[in-house]
Amino acid sequence: MNFAKQFVFFLSVLGAFNGLILTFYFAFIARKKHFSNYFLALLLLTLSIRITKFVVLYYIPKLSGVFIQIGYSASILIGPFLYLYFRCILSDNIKKWSAHILPFLAVIVVVGIAYPYIEHRTEWNHYIIKSIYIQWFIYLIISFKFVKPILRKLFKKNQKLSRKDLWLLSIYSSVSLIWFAYNISHYYSNFLVGLSFSFALYVVILFFAIRNKKNTSFFEDPEKYKNKKLDHAVVRQIKNKISNVKDNELYLNSNISLPFIAKELHVSNHIFSQFLNDNLNKSFSLFINELRIEKAKELITSPNPYTIEIIGYECGFNSKSSFFSTFKKLTGQTPSNYQKTNKKEV
Repeated sequence: MNFAKQFVFFLSVLGAFNGLILTFYFAFIARKKHFSNYFLALLLLTLSIRITKFVVLYYIPKLSGVFIQIGYSASILIGPFLYLYFRCILSDNIKKWSAHILPFLAVIVVVGIAYPYIEHRTEWNHYIIKSIYIQWFIYLIISFKFVKPILRKLFKKNQKLSRKDLWLLSIYSSVSLIWFAYNISHYYSNFLVGLSFSFALYVVILFFAIRNKKNTSFFEDPEKYKNKKLDHAVVRQIKNKISNVKDNELYLNSNISLPFIAKELHVSNHIFSQFLNDNLNKSFSLFINELRIEKAKELITSPNPYTIEIIGYECGFNSKSSFFSTFKKLTGQTPSNYQKTNKKEV
């Protein structure tokens, strides 16, 4: 095996291994024990088994027929677990989940016993494997209804994807690409190997990137509050005091945090976060950044000795890049263009 193949083999095995790590994480370690975690864990497990089978078979052609059969058999559950994960996480519906698993599991076990791969390679290659891929594709089509609203957001100017949207879109796209790759594997084997390891590796990177974002948690979403409305008295109390954040210019503090503001308002972090989601439809970071940009717009259009960069720092931003990107995101213009079109006369 030359160096290039050794390198791709290493990355492929690493990707499959990362998938197994995530399987363990979602099944046993994730802090919020939501039922959807188990479907995601099983989806990653079946994908990891399928990816491992292809990777090892590609580089070790004399692989045991039993292992090959297990790899192919795992594919029959990828589509159902994808569908169940989306249905559970988006609608919290776990009714009749076994109807999507047990029949297929029973069929593949019976077929595997009656027609073991090692003795019936022709039947597997011409009929069984093709049937599995067709079933997988059908579940991709069924699951698309969950992704469709996310894609609509993607093409609307005034709507942005939440971290949850990004996560779900990545999961669906990755599973779809892997299905596509396996169906052209006879023509583009190297491409398939690279795609196979990249799925699990990409999910790992995306997961930890989202998880480490300040003031956010991947497993938390505004939807979590839908059945837990705040008491009217609490809402009124926060509304009466939240103006202090703007009046006292607390947002100019570059180290401001949700706990700090919650303490100023004499409420818990959880209640203040829920208030922002329920009543303002904003995250904490968006709430603060909107105040900062309003202040920046005021300074930019007023006669003063400050450069645009200094104005960004004065308004609480930690860097020029974060100020410029946030300003353009919220106003649709760069600070310089906004200044040119709105400059007040001296």
